Amino acid sequence: MERKNKGAIILLLLALFAVRWTDAAAQSGPNIIILYADDLGYGDVGCYGASAVKTPNVDRLAAKGVRFTDAHCTAATCTPSRVSLLTGIYAFRKKAAVLPGDAPLLIQPGTVTLPGMLQQAGYTTAVIGKWHLGLGNGVIDWNGHIAPGPNQLGFDYSFIIPATTDRVPTVFVENGSVPNLDPKDPIAVSYAGKIGNEPTGLSDPQLLKQRADTQHSNTIVNGISRIGFMTGGKQARWIDEDIPLVLNDKAKDFIIHHKNQPFFLYYPFPNIHVPRAPNKRFAGVTKLGPRGDVIAEMDWMVGEVTQLLDSLGIAENTLIIFSSDNGPVLNDGYEDLADKRNNGHQPARIFRGGKYSAFEAGTRMPTITYWPGTIKPGVSAALSSQVDLLASLAALTGQQLPAGAGQDSRNALDVWLGRSKQGRTYLLEESYTLSLRRHMWKYIAPQENPVPEWLKNKKIEPGLEQVPQLYDLKKDPGEKHNVADQHPEIVKALKAELEKIIL
Repeated sequence: MERKNKGAIILLLLALFAVRWTDAAAQSGPNIIILYADDLGYGDVGCYGASAVKTPNVDRLAAKGVRFTDAHCTAATCTPSRVSLLTGIYAFRKKAAVLPGDAPLLIQPGTVTLPGMLQQAGYTTAVIGKWHLGLGNGVIDWNGHIAPGPNQLGFDYSFIIPATTDRVPTVFVENGSVPNLDPKDPIAVSYAGKIGNEPTGLSDPQLLKQRADTQHSNTIVNGISRIGFMTGGKQARWIDEDIPLVLNDKAKDFIIHHKNQPFFLYYPFPNIHVPRAPNKRFAGVTKLGPRGDVIAEMDWMVGEVTQLLDSLGIAENTLIIFSSDNGPVLNDGYEDLADKRNNGHQPARIFRGGKYSAFEAGTRMPTITYWPGTIKPGVSAALSSQVDLLASLAALTGQQLPAGAGQDSRNALDVWLGRSKQGRTYLLEESYTLSLRRHMWKYIAPQENPVPEWLKNKKIEPGLEQVPQLYDLKKDPGEKHNVADQHPEIVKALKAELEKIIL
């Protein structure tokens, strides 16, 4: 009997040791969360100089992490930036542009992606929020299983806004299916012309919460007219004001259910993209109108995630990367008083341009890395690009990228973790032309095509000229003085380097 008891005790101890070893092995790599704002400018949060809107949760990340002053998304528009972030490939190589709401999947299954690489490292992966990288292979049946999509690119779980909140269909897609869809009320979508008899912004403007330009004046959903036409799916349609609550619940559930194993959460917020429709708890909290209110709402979304990590005791094993997909824009299709109520707020601070622009405000993003106990608080002026996240996080998790994968991504892990301030020598910026940074020199390639009328209406300087532009950002961060004629040798060198990258 005594021998049996001793054997049972030994087996129990071995089992306990195995459980502890399994838990330790599962947590060998840090959790990784990318909090990705939309259209958030360099100067739109407190830690980058904003005073008209309070962002205590983002500011807390900056105070306890690394705040970057020269970090960039790869492009001045959303779809291209997201392509580069997830693949480590410049978007121009894929001819990526802002996609319509019914576009096919832009990234081909089989491409090495950030979530796919992390899956190989043992991570459970999720995307929750705005997608805007296309779905399916062409014509999408919104009433069946929608594939390929995020789940075919390395995400174990997906709960997405298919395109943007100003485009139809105004429904979520969860793991390839529209939740809460009534089969008796099927969804139909058209970007070619009107379908059905639902009111539009042009036919029934009295139904609108906020008026819009012609492009955004198609089918009305929740008092907001959109780009494109849709019918059906009424039970599945979102309420704009509740989107942040729905997404946060999904994000928190994912974190809670995977707290004991390494996870990767890509959380691309819809904030602060138009249409700006803050939840009632945030409506009116700033003097900037809806644009300021949805910045405050975005900050709350950040706080909900970070507070949960603290409460679960996993903050010290979680790397958070906070940034944005492109620069700011006030007027982007809807009359929400963003320009009239801006009250001296500087969304881009001292930088010129914004969303769509070749100037610095198009891609210079508020960027913060936060990892308590690992990252030392500080400020970094290292020239950095989101295209490097693939190679950097591969290095963090001990993964070797296959040959040819992430061809534009470089291992900058020490920079992201604040251990080095030696950033990129060259940095590409995409807009409606290509620009190249070398340290503080900025070259903007000439663009022969005229500035399109729709871009002129955005009241943003596009930075498009028919002659080369060269700026010394150390002396002239606002890019006011083109010195190309004074430094032809630098123009020649940067032009040659840009052509080498393009090949």
